[in-house]
Amino acid sequence: MLAKLKKTSKSMSSKSVRSTSRNFTNRVYLDYASSTPISAKSLNAMRRAEKLIGNPGAINTEGVEAKRALEKARTGIAAEIGCKSREIIFTSGITESNNLAILGFFKKIVSAGRAPKDTRGIHCIVSATEHSSVLECFREIEKLGGLVTKVSPNSKGIISPETIRKALRKETIFVSIGWANNEIGIIQPLGSIGLTLRKYEEENGTKIILHTDAGQGPLYLPAQVHSLRADLFSFGASKIYGPHGIGALYVNNRTELEPIILGGGQERGLRSGTENIALAVGFAAALSEAANIREKESKRIRKLRDKLAEGIIAAIPGAVINGDLRKSLPHMLNISIPRAKSASEYFVLLLDRAGIAASTKSACDEGERQESHVVAALHPDDPSRARNTLRLSLGRDTSVQDVSRAIFIFRTTWARHQ
Repeated sequence: MLAKLKKTSKSMSSKSVRSTSRNFTNRVYLDYASSTPISAKSLNAMRRAEKLIGNPGAINTEGVEAKRALEKARTGIAAEIGCKSREIIFTSGITESNNLAILGFFKKIVSAGRAPKDTRGIHCIVSATEHSSVLECFREIEKLGGLVTKVSPNSKGIISPETIRKALRKETIFVSIGWANNEIGIIQPLGSIGLTLRKYEEENGTKIILHTDAGQGPLYLPAQVHSLRADLFSFGASKIYGPHGIGALYVNNRTELEPIILGGGQERGLRSGTENIALAVGFAAALSEAANIREKESKRIRKLRDKLAEGIIAAIPGAVINGDLRKSLPHMLNISIPRAKSASEYFVLLLDRAGIAASTKSACDEGERQESHVVAALHPDDPSRARNTLRLSLGRDTSVQDVSRAIFIFRTTWARHQ
């Protein structure tokens, strides 16, 4: 089988990814959901900030200048998501933001008076299609004695408010539903889910915190935390053409957390460690840029995504789309391809050899499980769909020519290896 990989296909010209200095000539990058290149605006902002040598925790002139730049970045990010600057906590990325939100809240509940032996009275709800950095946190809560209910989506990937309502108990204190799925791009009705939780609180005299992993959302969706009714909102720079290694967590004033990283007490005591000024500035610049071009770019990228979907479905008999393109992020496409030997990891390697960068599922999910747990949740009665998934995601540098070339490579690669 691997011998087939030695066969090379004819190369066709394609423009390189312009947002980064690396040369990707003759390749089509269709893995923007895994990682976006740093935009020129973000990179330039970082270069200016790198000249600041002070520690933002110091009271000398250099430290004050660094602190000023950090807080300007924080204020800019807060403005884009509609919150106060003090409600933004910088982290190392979305994974840490999710951990701080979920485990930090659980630690606070325990330390506030509930002994570990009583944690079985704590009930949480999470969708079965969440990113591994969310699901692993809830597995840890289960190990510590907490109760966790996983709710499944319908065949299109939607978690309805009614589904959440049926799962609620008087012991429920925490709900985590991703805003837009990182594998199939489905946008969840988060605002309606939040409204359902608020009504339940009023009727039962309880308090339920709503957390969302919003990593894939802010690039193409207006990120206003109050309209989404989110108490905790995890997001990061590496998905929005900003630098890797920095994320943020929005924490509203009704939510209390315990730190999971201890030290000097930076970031309101919730995330110790000297802040990286250049990364924070680059993050703010990337988010501002995304907001400015969001509407126009969404329209452009959706047309290209739909063209790619039509071309692949026509080129590969039996290929099916997972989710609903009408209710998904405009740049994401998840397809199941029949006959496992030519799909999944092997087919991705064939495509890579031919000049297409794609993936099978979340790049962060490196466990032994090869099938997509997201697609498995959508189609529990058809395990082959979860084993044979391809995740394709377009970006700012994707052109009409790139899509045409990708369709050609899909068609010829599929025909060659049947």
